[in-house]
Amino acid sequence: MLRLDYISCVLTVVSTILIGRRYWQGWVLAAANSAVVCVIAVRTAQLGFIPANLFCIVLYGVNLRTWRKAEPS
Repeated sequence: MLRLDYISCVLTVVSTILIGRRYWQGWVLAAANSAVVCVIAVRTAQLGFIPANLFCIVLYGVNLRTWRKAEPS
């Protein structure tokens, strides 16, 4: 069986490292992690996590767009 909690853990660590190193791909992984957390929330009936993680996904998209624009061509 697929362990979403382990996947979320790995995504959290890797995205944090990438963002810390100023790689925009870290924001993509962070958004994927928020989506995984939403799935976990639905499966465990902890629905309070869903709005917060949807907000995070939007915020990651804004940050990704900002970082991509700031990259030198």
